[in-house]
Order: sequence, then structure tokens, then C-alpha cells
Amino acid sequence: MIRDITLGQYYQANSVIHKLDPRTKLIGTLVFVVSLFVKKNIAVYALAALFLASVIKVSKVPYRFVVRGIKPIVMLLVITGAFNLFLTPGDVLVTIWKLHITAQGVENAIYIVIRLLLLILGSSMMTLTTTPNELTDGLEKLLKPLRIFHVPVHEISMMMAIALRFIPILIEETDKIMKAQMARGADFEHGSLVQKAKNMIPLLVPLFVSAFRRANDLAMAMEARCYQGGEGRTKMKPLCYEKRDFVSYVVLALYLCLAVAGGILFARIMPTWASVLKGN
Repeated sequence: MIRDITLGQYYQANSVIHKLDPRTKLIGTLVFVVSLFVKKNIAVYALAALFLASVIKVSKVPYRFVVRGIKPIVMLLVITGAFNLFLTPGDVLVTIWKLHITAQGVENAIYIVIRLLLLILGSSMMTLTTTPNELTDGLEKLLKPLRIFHVPVHEISMMMAIALRFIPILIEETDKIMKAQMARGADFEHGSLVQKAKNMIPLLVPLFVSAFRRANDLAMAMEARCYQGGEGRTKMKPLCYEKRDFVSYVVLALYLCLAVAGGILFARIMPTWASVLKGN
């Protein structure tokens, strides 16, 4: 389960998506996220799923590897869907004890789960096709106008990139510690909720110690290389837009326009799921 987390990992491949400027991929991810909130209907989500599937195909990242990242968040999806299902007021369809399932709750639960799935898969595609160094440079370039307001753009970008880079490292470290503790008789799967929380202590303590040790080693390495922040620093590989980046921006603009137009038209000609469930 721990190794199934793909956020923060980089999948090396020779594809057009990998060769894109990191600024293009960051803006593309932002456009994709915005498109999911344009309109809450199945047409927008179907278009987003088709667009995401096309990007995954072009990136040459195996679908199985991308979908594997959903496994660790299944419980989160179930809890989120359940909250929307039972706690949304509206027209009651079924009553279970003191809990009511409403038509609006069913609609919200379905839409929120689909939206979360697409958000996670779309965000993971950015890290799967972009190295931490490229991500840092791209963030710094995009946030460069904020320097007018004395915002430490380089330092913020560096911290975000380091945080993303540490995710797979800490996941691997957690897996090693968990296996070592299980070999010593630790049980992380059975028992009550309180007992499971207590059993996590032998895992969390060495994990925190390892994380602080790695952070200290990283700080010493940066000091040894005379790192003084972004002031006056140059890039070994300066970012430069190419033809494929401009083509990508056109595709993103067309996709966003289709999402907006499709969402509005579909909402006018098709009833909501809540109306269907009520029989209207």
C-alpha cells in the first residue's frame, strides 16, 4: 500500500509530455484543475477524463502505474462520498436509522468522488513527467513577477520542490521501517482503532528521526556548496519555450473552452441526477 503512492515520483520516458517546458505542465495542471470546477455535470467530467487519458497515452506512462496511485486514497474517497451521501439535505430517498439518503446527496457523492479521482490523477501526471529540478525552475519562472513585492520566489520554489522530492524517499523509508518492525512482531493491521494508533508509535518515531537526519544532511550539503539563496544565481539549463509548448497552450485553451461550453449546454438540455432520482 505504501509503495502504491505515486505523487512526487518521476517516471522516466521519452515522450512529448516529458520534453515540455515545466511552465507549460504547471499551467496545464492548473487549467485541468480549473476545468473540473467549471460546472458540476457529467459532460465536464467525461471530457476531463478523455483529456487526461489522452495525456497519459502521449506521456508513455503505463495506465496501471498511474491508476496504482488511487489505492492509498480509497478510504478517503469512501469517507468523502459517505459524508456527502448522508449529510446533504434535500429530497429523501432512503432512511437508514437516523440517516437520510437524499437525491441531492447521491448526486454530490458521485460528483465529488469523480472530481477527487481526476484531481489526484491529473496532479500526479505533473510529478510523473517532471523532475524536481525542472519543477523548481518552472515555479520560479512563473512566480518571478512576485519579486516586485519582495517575495522570496526562489526559496519558495526550492522548498516546494524539496517537499515533493522527499515524498517518495519517506515512502520508501516507511516501507523499510514497517517491514523491520513486522519482523520483530509488530502488528499494524489488527486490533481496535486505539490499538492500531498505539501500534503506529514504533513506526512513527524512527520515521521522524530518519526524516530529521535527512533534512540535516541536506542542509549541510547545501551549506558545503555555499548555497546562499536565489540572488545572482544562474541556470545550467535555462528554460526556453519551443514550438511544442505553444501547441500545448493552444490545446489547453481549446480544452478549457470546450469544458465551459459543454458544461453550460449539457446543464440546459439534461436534467440533474437529483431530478432523475426523484422521477421528475
